[in-house]
Parts: sequence; structure tokens; C-alpha cells
Amino acid sequence: MAENNKKNGFFSKLKQGLSKTRTSFARNLEEMLVGERLISREFYDDLEELLISADLGPAFAVELIEEMKARAKRKELDNPDALMRVMKEYMLSILEPCDAPLQIPGKDLFTIMVVGVNGTGKTTTIGKIASRLRRDGRSVMLAAADTFRAAAVEQLEIWGKRADAPIIKHAEGSDPSAVVFDALRAAKSRGTNILLVDTAGRLHTKANLMEELKKIKRVMGREVTGAPHETLLVLDAVTGQNALLQAKMFNEKIGITGLVLTKLDGTAKGGIVVRIASEMKLPIRYIGIGEKEEDLRPFNSAEFVEALLSSE
Repeated sequence: MAENNKKNGFFSKLKQGLSKTRTSFARNLEEMLVGERLISREFYDDLEELLISADLGPAFAVELIEEMKARAKRKELDNPDALMRVMKEYMLSILEPCDAPLQIPGKDLFTIMVVGVNGTGKTTTIGKIASRLRRDGRSVMLAAADTFRAAAVEQLEIWGKRADAPIIKHAEGSDPSAVVFDALRAAKSRGTNILLVDTAGRLHTKANLMEELKKIKRVMGREVTGAPHETLLVLDAVTGQNALLQAKMFNEKIGITGLVLTKLDGTAKGGIVVRIASEMKLPIRYIGIGEKEEDLRPFNSAEFVEALLSSE
């Protein structure tokens, strides 16, 4: 019962978090779903514009409208509820393959390298993940490999204390790979289950940043077989299409195994989640809808669609 209340509480918060998106998208959609305009050309043009403005993307808009037109010809779209049902089904067909919570097998050391540009909530996300894992009874260590921002190390230390997770750090300006090397050695010697590695995110030196991340990956792979076992990219949903561009850049340069989308409570363009899923086809591990630890949760596609398109 307590678990159900917890889930229902998060769903309510998810709906609240997506309220800006729902106000700008779902309510406008409902206003369009009236009368004879349902299958008119004007309706489809307006719908396409609405979908693109919500950052769902032109490809999604075109494909969804083609599906609607096909169903209209078969007289399957004879009322607004039928059209909304098609919308939900199509969104789910895109999101469900990306609905993949992070799985950490066995007791061997599992390494998670967390990347992303500054300002996405990367360090905070690491802290929240560490807290979740500690509550699940896992032993966790943090590696402060963002050595170019003193504030990042300080922030990670605060989260480490909250989660009761030790942190390995070096002096500001140190080689990030050296930090990771020491953290891996420490994690192995202490029998730690999970090592979370924070990294820098300096966009103004993209080439240098990517080379640095590649070096960290090489060091991890030499020290632990298969490491990093997970490369998580943290994206700020508020940035809309920029988040998609970042996902493409990081995936092309270093390879991404999972995504975290933060700040969904602060954007009117939550549809970017659907677009990223459609174009990247990468697992969405977590979504963030607030500042508290419990506001970072494993992604659930059915809950997300229901919260996004709910009329209540």
C-alpha cells in the first residue's frame, strides 16, 4: 500500500511537473478536437504546427499525421477520443523501446561515467542516483573528475555526505584521468559495488573535452573489464532542441548507453523527450521533475504519456 501511494504521489508530481508542457500542448490540442475540423486539411496543418512547437519534431509530426490520415480513410477517426487514442498509441510506440531502467548486476564493481554540458544538473543527478543506490543497500563511491570547477567538487562532496558515499578527489586543475584511476583502485580495494564518475562539461573547448572523456574511458577500460559499464548523458529538457544536438554530439564522439532528462518541471517543451527517443533510440534511464532526491525517478513511458496528455 505504501509503495502504491509512493507511485501515485510521483505520478501526481509528474503531471504537475509537465503542466507547462500540457498547458501549451495538450490543452491546445483539445481545443482543436472539435466538430468537422477533425479530419480537415486545416486541422492537420494546425496539428503539425502544434506538434513542432512542442519540440516533438517535424519527423514525428509528419509520421503521426500520415497515420491519422490512413485511419481517417478507414473511418477509424470518427470522434476526438479516437484521435487522442492514436496520439497516445503513437507516442508509446516510440517511447516504450527506450523505457529501460538502469540494471546493475551482481556484486562486482559496476562503473558509471556521467557526462553532459555544464548547467544540465549533472553533479546533482549523480548525487541523487548515489542516494537511490544507497537506499537500495548498495555500496557507492564518487569520483570527482570535473577538476576544472572547484564548485563541482564541493557540490559532489555535499551529495556524498548526504548519501554516505566516499569521494575521491584531487587538487583543482589535476588530470581527471588520474582521479578516475585512483578512484578505481580505491573502489576495488574496498570492495565497492558502484563507482559514479563525475566529468567536466566545458562546451567552449568541445574538442578538448571529448578527448579528455575518451582518455577517461580508456583508463577505466584498462583497470576494470568492460568499464565504463554505463555512460550516462544528462540533458536539460528546458533547452529543447539543444538537448537533442548534445545527445547526438556526445553519442557520436564517445558513445552513450543511457540518458537522464532533467528539469522537466521547468519547460513548456516536454515533447523533446519523445523527439530524443525517436531520433536517438537510446535507453532513458531517469527523468527529473524537481530539486529533491525523490524527484529523480526511473523513466516510465506509460506514466509519461498519460501525464503529458491528461486533460485533468
